Amino acid sequence: MMNDFEGKAAIVTGAASGMGKATALGFARRGAAVTVADIDRTEAEKTVGAIEAEGGRALAIEVDVSNAAQVESMVTATVERFGRLDCAFNNAGIVGERTTLTECTEENWDKVIAVNLKGVWLCLKYELLVMLKQGHGAIVNMSSVAGLVGYYEIPPYAPSKHGVVGLTKTAALEYATQGIRVNAMCPGEIQTPMMEEYTLNSPELEEQVIAVEPMGRLGSADEVAEAVIWLCSDAASFVTGHTMVVDGGYIAR
Repeated sequence: MMNDFEGKAAIVTGAASGMGKATALGFARRGAAVTVADIDRTEAEKTVGAIEAEGGRALAIEVDVSNAAQVESMVTATVERFGRLDCAFNNAGIVGERTTLTECTEENWDKVIAVNLKGVWLCLKYELLVMLKQGHGAIVNMSSVAGLVGYYEIPPYAPSKHGVVGLTKTAALEYATQGIRVNAMCPGEIQTPMMEEYTLNSPELEEQVIAVEPMGRLGSADEVAEAVIWLCSDAASFVTGHTMVVDGGYIAR
């Protein structure tokens, strides 16, 4: 299992921290060369440093996933450096401002949709162009349990994540006969910087979040990373168009 990505190359967006960083490290530990893409180049380079310290290969790229030219450049740079693109985890996303639907600004709405939904579409578009030439590839798009149920006070977030599920199913159907698999990841409440942003670093709000988790705890970034890596592996060769939930039982209630 630990060398099942030997000789392969992967892109992980939003890889400077949280689930993206854990997944980038996980790919590298299994032998993949990894493009660590993030809007925060400094932190992306730290992830690269952690990978290289363990003997892996990685490339740091600063990218705004809502910008088509930057996404295309990210994919091109990956192929130029590693000669191929086998896997991608389109993970970059933002929560947006905490507000009610009627108080949400147009600016906040547009920004969240641009990063969380348009950004996944742009990544898919340019990754698929490479994978179609190769005749193979596996992609995981980051959705959320908020892509399956509603969420209070982050009005553009749930619609953006529902959109990712639909986009994933569409891509899976379009490319199912061309050696490319596309799946969606739907994490529940995971201990990450984004969770800290959502709870406003409030212990009381974090306790409220934990209280609705059937397992009585937050998930870890590594637990999500393991699921993403499995979806990209040959062990999941007949899995496409799937929405994988890693949520400690949250939506089973």
